[in-house]
Amino acid sequence: MDGVRLRLERAGEADGLVPRLADFRALPDEAPLSMPVQSLRSEARARPLGPNAIAGRRLLVLGAAFAVCVAGAFGMYEVLVVGGLTVLEDVVLVLYVLLFGWIALSVASAVGGFLAIVAGSNRLGIDPAAPLPPLASRTALLMPTYNEDPARVFAALQAMHEEIAAAGRLDAFDFFILSDTTDPAVWLAEEAAFLRLRAEVESRGREQVFYRRRRDNTERKAGNIAEWVQRFGGAYDHMLILDADSIMTADAVVRLAEAMERHPTAALIQTLPVLVSGRTLFARLQQFAGRVYGPLIAQGIAWWHGPDGNYWGHNAIIRVAPFAAHAGLPHIEGRKPFGGHIMSHDFVEAALMRRAGWSIHMVPGLPGSYEESPPSLIDFAARDRRWCQGNLQHLAVLPARGLHWVSRIHFLVGVGAYLSAPLWLLFLAVGMALALQARFVPPDYFSKDFSLFPTWPAQDPVLAAWMFAATMGCLVLPKFMGLALVIGRERRAFGGAFATLAGVVVEIVLSALVAPIMMLLQSAAVVDILIGRDAGWSAQRRDDGRVPFGAIARRHAMHTLVGLATAVASYLIALPLFLWMLPVTLGLILSIPLSAWTGSRWAGQGIGRLGLLRTPEERAPPPVLLRVAELQALYAETGTPSDPIARLAGDPALAAAHLAMLPPPSWRRGPAIRTDLLAGFVKLAEAATLAEAERALDAKELAAVLADPDGFAALIAAARRAQIFDVPPTSMVPTSARRPSSGSPRDAALAVTAS
Repeated sequence: MDGVRLRLERAGEADGLVPRLADFRALPDEAPLSMPVQSLRSEARARPLGPNAIAGRRLLVLGAAFAVCVAGAFGMYEVLVVGGLTVLEDVVLVLYVLLFGWIALSVASAVGGFLAIVAGSNRLGIDPAAPLPPLASRTALLMPTYNEDPARVFAALQAMHEEIAAAGRLDAFDFFILSDTTDPAVWLAEEAAFLRLRAEVESRGREQVFYRRRRDNTERKAGNIAEWVQRFGGAYDHMLILDADSIMTADAVVRLAEAMERHPTAALIQTLPVLVSGRTLFARLQQFAGRVYGPLIAQGIAWWHGPDGNYWGHNAIIRVAPFAAHAGLPHIEGRKPFGGHIMSHDFVEAALMRRAGWSIHMVPGLPGSYEESPPSLIDFAARDRRWCQGNLQHLAVLPARGLHWVSRIHFLVGVGAYLSAPLWLLFLAVGMALALQARFVPPDYFSKDFSLFPTWPAQDPVLAAWMFAATMGCLVLPKFMGLALVIGRERRAFGGAFATLAGVVVEIVLSALVAPIMMLLQSAAVVDILIGRDAGWSAQRRDDGRVPFGAIARRHAMHTLVGLATAVASYLIALPLFLWMLPVTLGLILSIPLSAWTGSRWAGQGIGRLGLLRTPEERAPPPVLLRVAELQALYAETGTPSDPIARLAGDPALAAAHLAMLPPPSWRRGPAIRTDLLAGFVKLAEAATLAEAERALDAKELAAVLADPDGFAALIAAARRAQIFDVPPTSMVPTSARRPSSGSPRDAALAVTAS
């Protein structure tokens, strides 16, 4: 390794970005922490933690929701009972009660949020206006990433590091990039960005930024975090979990850590991330709605959930010890998509820690927590498909013993969020069948019950109109409560009362058009899951690039056909039915142009120039967001090359650092031979030129070769044959590769490449 070290030192001296390999450590010393797998059959029972006021709030919210639901059920019964209830009318009534109950709970919770905001409720005593407190604990900021844009990830971390340094609290924090990346080009770009970030931050003191890539990304993000806890968790009091699109200010990070110090029974504190940086119309729509209505909804949840809150997977601080002791996730019995590892791990981790007696809190009033929105309806649907599978999987966790009853409500709410789509679709279908029955089924002149008059399906149209208005009123009431709070408190930050009101109107109209499309998308996702189709794990697209129009047309062709068929059928049945169904059919018929338009950047810019859908964070961006944008442009200059071998060939310093960061060789991991690595060895041995090797290796094989020191040695030998590296080849090949033992296919391949 002496030649590698020498070459790295020369490169570092030349460009000033890479530290000397003699002092180079990508990871700190390990501090192992046991994380036992938890049983869902535990006899332990969660004890109450909240003050008596929480019980009163819960009684108010749940009681109000029940009362509203009963009133709605009685009103719908009066609509349908005019001619006696038929089987179809019974079904309509049941579906309406289920759907309206869901709406009633949302409204009651929003009213609680309105009361909390007006009263100035402050969870956990965090005062954003107070001086920044000192810290006595150590916190690790964890940024899991999976095939994400390295420029975005590392720009956010550097901006947060700079902010915390400026606040004088840097000694209390370390930063970890936890990579599960499988794309070789993205992986090498991450390593190059890490070297650059490390060189930047080392000028401020000790090493505080670390990078680790897992060779096997088992159990996805949950496994990524768990692996860190088991290796390094013992050195930290807390961990602050970020997402690849997360940004947090130093003020928010420090206050969260201090709140954990003041509340030793708190296991987790969840913030309310504000959506930012949206450029397309769809992203703007999401971030405007989240900014206007989100605080009201989140405050309502925090108001009556109290210490029995939930976890949304990121922008939250967690106490490491209880997480390690109680949040080890079991595998669910059965096959995917319901069985296997738990996908939506966050809900379950919060429920398990709450079961063990630790409190889970939400602090929606803490500013400085940000994330980004998917740029288009298709990107949103792709993410929503994974969330759908994870939430439906919670049906297997729901019966777990000892869970707090509020934790079970979290699971039910998550499941209901997706089951409501097929229920709504079924409600519309049965409603059309009911109209068809009323139009074409003749009256029953010889009913089994004695009557002087014939009976036929009938409804009260006037009362039906009132019920429709009441239901729509419940749907939009939280929106207008949020609007009232914004106009009363932040109208200048939103551009004035008129701009805010106009933005809400635009949001309601566009959301109403998108809602039936999402209904079909979510219904299809539920059906896919029920028949056993797994969502897989793909990287989320976060840029504002347009989806090709052909892909949009293919994705929404069926939605358009369903909308046209429904419109024609309802018109043929009755004109009033056609008009009633128009809010649904119009969105479906326009799904292709609507998806293309809302997913375009020019539409987002255009509506922004009109002053609509603009949030305070866009009108006056916080300094940390501006710094992230500036750094992202700098990191993006190096890019993500399509040819990772060429990148290594052109940057021997990166090649040496890559080798230094690799774990020990793992030709075998358990009883199974790594066939991708074996195939990579053989293809490298047989390739006459490096170009031939590049064509022969697929992405999985190249990643396996790059992840193994012996495989990397074979790659270097192939590059040496092509006369690319100017470092003596034997000095870049690990000792284990220069002295192969005979008898295995790997050894034979290495012998060929070494020669």
